[in-house]
Amino acid sequence: MMFPWKQIVLLSLTGCLAAFTDDVIFQGPRLRTEPLDLILPINSPNRQATITCEAEGSPPPQYSWSLNGTLIDLENDYRRRMSGGSLIISNLDKDQDSGMYQCQAFNTRGTVLSRKASIQFAYLHNFKTQTVRSTVNVREGQGVVLLCGPPAHSGELTFAWIFNQYPHFVQQDSRRFVSQETGSLYIAKVEPSDVGNYTCVVNNTITKENVLSSPTPLLLRNDGVMGEYEPKIEVHFPDSVPAAKESLVKLECFALGNPVPEINWRRTSGVPFPSKVKMKNSNAVLEIPNFQQEDAGTYECVAENRRGKNAARGRISFHAKPQWFQTMADTVLSIHQKLFWECKANGKPKPSYSWLKNGDHLITEDRVQIENGALSIAALNLSDSGMYQCVAENKHGVIYSSAQLMVLASPPSFSKSPLKALLKARLGSEVTLECKPQASPPAISLWKKDNEMLQRNERITLFSSGTLKITNVTRSDAASYTCIAKNQFGSASTTGRLLVTEPTRIIVKPTNIEIIVGESIVLPCQIACDPALDVSFSWTFNGQLIDFQQDSDHFERVGRTVSGDLMIRNIQLNHGGKYVCVIDTEVENLSTSAILVVKGPPSPPDTVTVEEITDSTAQLSWTPGRDNGSPITGYIIQGRTPFTVGWQAVETVPEVVNGNTLTATVVGLNAWVEYEFRVVARNNVGLGEPSPASAKTRTEDTIPDTAPTDIGGGGGTKSELVITWEPVSEELQNGEGFGYIVALRPAGTVTWTRAIISTPGVARYVFHNDTIPPFSPFDVKVGAFNNRGEGPFSSIGTVYSAEDVPSVAPKRVVPRIVSATQMEVIWEPVPAIPERVLGYEVMYWEDDTKPDTVGKVRISGNDTVVNITGLKANTAYYLAASACNTAGPGPQSVPINITTKKPPPDRAPLNVQWSMIGSTLSLQWDPVVALEKESKVTGYVVLLKRHRHNDMNYFVTNKTSMELSLSSNDNYLIQIKATSEGGEGAGSEPIHIHKLSMGARGSGANCLNPFDLSATLISALLCFIW
Repeated sequence: MMFPWKQIVLLSLTGCLAAFTDDVIFQGPRLRTEPLDLILPINSPNRQATITCEAEGSPPPQYSWSLNGTLIDLENDYRRRMSGGSLIISNLDKDQDSGMYQCQAFNTRGTVLSRKASIQFAYLHNFKTQTVRSTVNVREGQGVVLLCGPPAHSGELTFAWIFNQYPHFVQQDSRRFVSQETGSLYIAKVEPSDVGNYTCVVNNTITKENVLSSPTPLLLRNDGVMGEYEPKIEVHFPDSVPAAKESLVKLECFALGNPVPEINWRRTSGVPFPSKVKMKNSNAVLEIPNFQQEDAGTYECVAENRRGKNAARGRISFHAKPQWFQTMADTVLSIHQKLFWECKANGKPKPSYSWLKNGDHLITEDRVQIENGALSIAALNLSDSGMYQCVAENKHGVIYSSAQLMVLASPPSFSKSPLKALLKARLGSEVTLECKPQASPPAISLWKKDNEMLQRNERITLFSSGTLKITNVTRSDAASYTCIAKNQFGSASTTGRLLVTEPTRIIVKPTNIEIIVGESIVLPCQIACDPALDVSFSWTFNGQLIDFQQDSDHFERVGRTVSGDLMIRNIQLNHGGKYVCVIDTEVENLSTSAILVVKGPPSPPDTVTVEEITDSTAQLSWTPGRDNGSPITGYIIQGRTPFTVGWQAVETVPEVVNGNTLTATVVGLNAWVEYEFRVVARNNVGLGEPSPASAKTRTEDTIPDTAPTDIGGGGGTKSELVITWEPVSEELQNGEGFGYIVALRPAGTVTWTRAIISTPGVARYVFHNDTIPPFSPFDVKVGAFNNRGEGPFSSIGTVYSAEDVPSVAPKRVVPRIVSATQMEVIWEPVPAIPERVLGYEVMYWEDDTKPDTVGKVRISGNDTVVNITGLKANTAYYLAASACNTAGPGPQSVPINITTKKPPPDRAPLNVQWSMIGSTLSLQWDPVVALEKESKVTGYVVLLKRHRHNDMNYFVTNKTSMELSLSSNDNYLIQIKATSEGGEGAGSEPIHIHKLSMGARGSGANCLNPFDLSATLISALLCFIW
């Protein structure tokens, strides 16, 4: 019986816990970082160690540490302190600080223990003091063992031996071996070179210290050489070797003997070694990395020489520390419920289990039962809450798994799961009302409809969980429903009103449709529904919900409250498929669907293969692409070579390839050309994309079938016949070894002379024969050949041999100086001679000592006069003329000399004045006076050009003034130059005369009379318009 005051206290406590049950958060301490074993150099200059421990929880955990099971009093320990949860030890002391440490983290929710971690100290003492070790005397050929006898130490050691003096270390091979187990040096067969002093070097891998033993002298005895003997194994592994999982196992085996024994390893089970197993130091060391269960077994070392063999064997056993494969999870239970947790771990040997609650061991008693890794607690009460740890342990390790138990007690509450204030159900449907209060222990639920208790019938089901289900809903079911929940700590209720609605109907559905790619369409989806319902529309495409924001380029939902039409714009091939309109209301879900078939040009064919190829045909096959909703009606074959620009349609057999045909023969190909082919499919929608190109394939070779063209030639030098032609392009050469055959004969004869040209790019051949008459006609033809044979010849053409140069020079060559830079040369034509005269050539030069000043002018035909320009002023020139033809120039005429005129003045007429009265232009300027080195001024020339006309008018005068009659309807440009025997001098600044300038005057380049206002205005207009 519970006293009233106790009940009040419990209800008060459970009332506080009730809020906690709403959102259960496990806030007990959780270890994030646990301590690790440390091996420290005993003489470390740091003299400080840190053992880490870190936990999380709320409130933040606090920490304590124990050493060898005894709590460390940190308040009174000046060398030990905590930083966070980590323990820092200063002024390390081997005797006081060695041992097993454990961290404890705790807060108001409970306590957990960390794994145990050890601190050990590594050291290496010196060898005992002695000057020299005892001498070892052996016979040559005998085996010997030199003992190291390492001094007192802690921590892993490595060994080496010095021969005579540092840094000459003993090199290990099949004859010599340094054991890393004993440190001793083993020499299988002593040789004279082994005589000397041997010093053992011991290294501590933790402290990095080295110590050296006293030297051990090795001498040879003089009583003879040791004979051969069978191997004697001096180094071998124990009979039983324990090995931890994933560790590196090393086995040593070495034998003395004469001859030097050979070492081999095997497993007695006969199972071969896996690839990870390595043998080192001439097989004296066997290494097994990442040791696993399957590596356990008996291993045998065999030492053998020609005198016999010996063996040693031992068993490697597998062990593994515990490893979890099943742990418990944080748990929340109601008061009076039962807890059952089980944890399981692998390990060898099989681990044992124990349980901790808040760091203290649990034992089986009353409500608590422990069996192996299982923990059960019956009739939970609030005091059972806390942190629990399952501990798995074998002789190789201990592991901990933690979980928090929360025991709750609270009256019912609907704060997190009340009934909806308004529930809607479709007429004739099924409705479920869930009653899910938070309560510990679980509450008993009752239902009321309006003010009456609800009873079960054929349509109403009341489940033990508190759920109410009404089937075949009628209008009479519309009412207020209340769920009442009770447990020993109190009661609570929640109420909701049920509204019965009319069924929703789809009145316009989408229909299956076919559409062409690129078009747009609207799929309708319209409904009639109860106005009390909230309606939402969504669409799926091939089972995936359409995201109207992400896919807005193509999809848009249009319509109002009762319309969810889908617009699809610019439809692509991948838009073909099943579209489903989904209508969601609070009481039901409806859907309607349609299949959209998108038709488009065919997809590219695939796998275009050249099945067979000849010199002019190729047999192709391919696989069809998708027809994209419209049957394929045909195929177009395209080809490409290195000589074509892009892809081009090729001729095929059949000429028209229909949509059911997947092979075709390409015809009209060029021989010995590398081709690629591709296929384009078409249907009633249009042409598709082309297929990938076929592999490059070369047609077979054959004799040439194309002859060179444009046979011509002529010219050259004496006794030569020059023949030219247009070369055959590479794509028409039909094979390797291509060249030309040039055939020639004198016109009117029968026998052909042939020449072979093996260079395909040559387009010219010169036939030389001293008996060839000049300018004699020859019949010429050019053929082609390759490695397969000769092809056709071109048509016969006529080519003349080289002619002789004219044999006579022109006579009466007369030069005339025209200006400072120009002369005219005339001569008499050459009389009739046997050679042809096709023109003349005039050579000129300054003097015979300057060959770089030679120039020449050649004219064709019968002209006997030539103008030579670009000469230097006031310079003496020599010149000679000769007749010429295709063979070159003939003999020159007798050279004659002539001197060019002085240059004209390089100054323009100045102070040019003009006036325009009516249509008469009056010009006046200052005279130009020539310098001594310039030609004398003989007069002036006035250049007149009409605007937008190309012709130039010249007016010559020996005065410094001139009058010109101009049209009043034109604009003019005027310039004045001085003239002399040396030519025209520099021009004055151009003068612009506009048609509006009648009655104006000016000077220079549009420099107007400053006193004539109207002239100034007119000139401004002139400058603007011009």
